[in-house]
Amino acid sequence: MSVQIITDSASDLPEELVQKHNLEIMPLIVILEEKEYFDREQIKSKELYTALRDGKLAKTSQIPPARIKETFTKFAKEGQPFIYIGLSSGISGTYQSAAVIKNEVQEEYPDVKMEVVDSRGASLGYGLMAIHASELSAQGKNVEEILESLNESYIDHMEHIFTVDDLDFLQRGGRVSKASAFFGGMLKIKPILHVEDGKLVPIEKVRGKSKVYKRMVEIMEERGVNLQSQVIGISHGDDLESAEKLKEAIQEKYGGQDFIITEVGATIGSHSGPGTLALFFLNK
Repeated sequence: MSVQIITDSASDLPEELVQKHNLEIMPLIVILEEKEYFDREQIKSKELYTALRDGKLAKTSQIPPARIKETFTKFAKEGQPFIYIGLSSGISGTYQSAAVIKNEVQEEYPDVKMEVVDSRGASLGYGLMAIHASELSAQGKNVEEILESLNESYIDHMEHIFTVDDLDFLQRGGRVSKASAFFGGMLKIKPILHVEDGKLVPIEKVRGKSKVYKRMVEIMEERGVNLQSQVIGISHGDDLESAEKLKEAIQEKYGGQDFIITEVGATIGSHSGPGTLALFFLNK
């Protein structure tokens, strides 16, 4: 029996890829004006960005434990081995909850192989991991083989290079601990951040939006490996034009590439805000 791959809504995978790879998606909670919504199921990213631009406040909460248990139990009852690849434990408490619930379900179904993975990533950074895992499953790889590949090639090697229009969104959510250093002279200055040890960390700032594309490609060149043979991920906060410009800059540098371009979903978008632009690739 093939391994079922489960991830969550903060992986920001387009619906067509979710269907193509037979992925199970569990929703995090988006709280908008004190009302709770299941991400992807009850609120879409476009609705969120409209609300944020109107000055409304958004927060998020982890997947309800009952939903996690329901999902894990559904597959365990069928004798279906599964792997859940979750949002970084440095960003959300979902991974810890899922690990506890997995142990509870494992006690009831001891013969079913099940694992919970801390992606140490966000958005399409671990969406690409879920796709990779599903492809290995389709090739007949078992749970141990899929975990080995994720640990060796992806979890410590997925780069998240991104910029936001307004760091205030990240600071309000407590997602950037070092952001204060970046608030001096923010006029026309675009911060560039990355994920380090599963947490969001600013790395530098660039003056002018046009220079951001160039700098992101330079960082990609400095850190990346075998870029021509990788699937490159780009996600954006309701700014497809910028995503396409970044894609063009990468193609100009490296030639034709295999790209996945997607919109940052409501969970991540609640903290990064409109105008976010993120680049995902494997490093050295």
